[in-house]
Amino acid sequence: MNQENRLNQESADKREELTAFIRETVSGERLLQATFSQQRNKGEDAPRKVTVRPVKLKEGLRYQFERLVGAKALHSNLAREEAAVEIARLLESEFRQALFKTAEADVQVLISKKGKPALLRNAPTAKNASAPSHNKTKSYVLPEGEPVPFLIELGVMTPEGRVVKAKYDKFRQINRFLEMVSDTLDSLPRERELRIVDFGCGKSYLTFALYHLLAIKEKRDVRIFGLDLKTDVIETCSALAKRLGWERLTFAVGDISKYAESTKVDMVVTLHACDTATDAALLQAIGWEAEVVLSVPCCQHELFGQIKQPILKPLLKHGILKERFSALVTDAVRAQLLELAGYKVQMLEFIDLENTPKNLLIRAVRSGQPPKPEALREYEELKAFLDLSPYMEKHAQGDLAKLLARL
Repeated sequence: MNQENRLNQESADKREELTAFIRETVSGERLLQATFSQQRNKGEDAPRKVTVRPVKLKEGLRYQFERLVGAKALHSNLAREEAAVEIARLLESEFRQALFKTAEADVQVLISKKGKPALLRNAPTAKNASAPSHNKTKSYVLPEGEPVPFLIELGVMTPEGRVVKAKYDKFRQINRFLEMVSDTLDSLPRERELRIVDFGCGKSYLTFALYHLLAIKEKRDVRIFGLDLKTDVIETCSALAKRLGWERLTFAVGDISKYAESTKVDMVVTLHACDTATDAALLQAIGWEAEVVLSVPCCQHELFGQIKQPILKPLLKHGILKERFSALVTDAVRAQLLELAGYKVQMLEFIDLENTPKNLLIRAVRSGQPPKPEALREYEELKAFLDLSPYMEKHAQGDLAKLLARL
């Protein structure tokens, strides 16, 4: 056999090896995840990345293909045989590289410019070896493929349980929010009715999701109250709650800072309340001694005009940098004051930054422990360094006001 024939035979053998690997990995349900990169074609409509994961749907195991095209994530679910064919096609015509994660090993596939594949196997990571499956049933609190009445009503799902493509980011956001709520459930009382207030509820995607999680899935005795300034939005939300038969989910028009309907609230939610409306909601939560607070701040303008520090002039002289810095300082102040009020505080990424820059969620869980002495000192030093007079301090009441009066 001459050199050319030998090389052709080697290439054919490698392609056959790749085809067998794909077929065995997909059909044998061994694939945890496959990621395709290094585009062959960089046209506007060509996906820059494709990720494949197994998902358990009502009709059985499927492989979900997530294609990133521009700023969009396009999804399709394929049966095993179709998935194997599509994976082979992606490597043949769209990508030069792929990483397959299985329980046995990580396998990297490289395609040369002449189309010859190479399979490089690595030992499995501990995470891969222990993971029984990567599917949406485990990843999502509300799994795709199972019809959820409120999601159908809101246009996020079809009656068959399929997520509407244009609403997939919203579907992911809802599930991310519910994951964050689920981590706090042990901090909420079980022996009585839970009372939850959602300040600035807006269209209430997450308010309905919260009720579904607690009342429907967790079977908790819960009452949720949504508040917003927009009359038409509140009317729409009230009508939907009535259609769903959710009598313990109610809505009203009102101002956060003036709300005083309840003497005890267990959880306060405030998502994208603008500027000091977030501070007003956090102070309400502290006053109620709410066990859990979930807040996504928005439009943090208050401290923009206050911050003064000559050392930071190279940063503060640029408006866009000062705006971003002010937002970070505002949320750091809020977190510190929540700690002083007896909360354990976490700053979490709510949703992908590419979807919205307002992706920070403050999650505070009441600890019942007195604040550490250094927390007050740290707050005082930050405030003095930047010459701040925050809304939350000026309007604080009760124990927090007494503590801050020592400054």
